Amino acid sequence: MRIDLHSHSSVSDGTQPPADVVRRAHAAGVDVLALTDHDTVAGHAEAVRALPAGMTLVRGMELSCRLGGRSLHLLAYLFDPDEPELAAERRRIREDRAHRARGMVERLRRLGAPVTWETVQRITGDSVPGRPHIARAMVDAGVISSVDQAFTREWIGEGGRAYVDRYALDAVGAVGLVREAGGVPVLAHPRASRRGYLVTDEEIARLARVGLAGIEADHPDHAAADRADVRGLAADLGLFVTGASDDHGELTGHRLGAETTAPEAYETLMSQATGAAPDRARAR
Repeated sequence: MRIDLHSHSSVSDGTQPPADVVRRAHAAGVDVLALTDHDTVAGHAEAVRALPAGMTLVRGMELSCRLGGRSLHLLAYLFDPDEPELAAERRRIREDRAHRARGMVERLRRLGAPVTWETVQRITGDSVPGRPHIARAMVDAGVISSVDQAFTREWIGEGGRAYVDRYALDAVGAVGLVREAGGVPVLAHPRASRRGYLVTDEEIARLARVGLAGIEADHPDHAAADRADVRGLAADLGLFVTGASDDHGELTGHRLGAETTAPEAYETLMSQATGAAPDRARAR
C-alpha cells in the first residue's frame, strides 16, 4: 500500500485543483492520500468527489505555528472541522494571510520590483494568498527567474527585505487544539534545512510531552542522515514516523507518491483519530 500523507492543492499554495491532485495521486500509484492545505479544509469536498474506486482520502491540514520565535508547521489529520476553537483559529490565520500578502507586495513595490496586487490575485484565484503566490508573481514580472529565488533574505524569505510577519498559533497550544478536535498532530519536515527550517530535538520533545503523535521523517527536503536522526528521536519519544511528498504541483515537479508512510504508522494514526474517519471511494 502506497500512503502519501502530505499534499497541497490550489486551495492553498499548490498549483492544481483538489480533484486534479487526487487524479494525479491515483495515476502515481498512491492508495491513500492526505490533502493538507495550509490552514484550510476548503478542498476536501472536491477531493472526496474525485476519488477513484479503491482510493482513500485522509482529510488534513497544515497549520501555521510558531515556537521559540520561529516558524513551525504542524500537520493535523482527521479532526472535526466544525470544532469551534480550531475553526476560529483557521479563520484568523487566513484573514491575516491576505493582509500580510498585501504588505509584502507593497514592500516589493518600494524596492522597485514591479509586482502588483492584481497579478497576485490572478495567480491566487479563489484560494488564500501566500508567499508562493507572490513568488510566482515575481517570476511573471521578471524580478526573479525561479520561485526558489524569492525565499531569500533579499526578497520574501523569513527576515527578508520584503518579508512581513504573520499571525500563527503557538505550537504547544496548536497540538492541544488538534487533540481536542479529535485529530492527530504530526510535525512536518523538522529537518528541512535547505529552506532554512529546523526544529530542534528539545522543541520536538516539548511538543511530544503535550500530545504530538508523530514526526514526518521521509520528506524530499530531508537528507539521509536527517531521516535517520528523526527516526531515532521518534523512537526515543514514542512517536510514529510518517513519509510524504509535500507535493505542490508544478512548484515541486508533481512528485505525489515520491515519499510514503509505512502501513503500520498509518494504522497507528487512524487508531488515535476520533474527530473524523478517512473517506474511501466506492466502486462505481
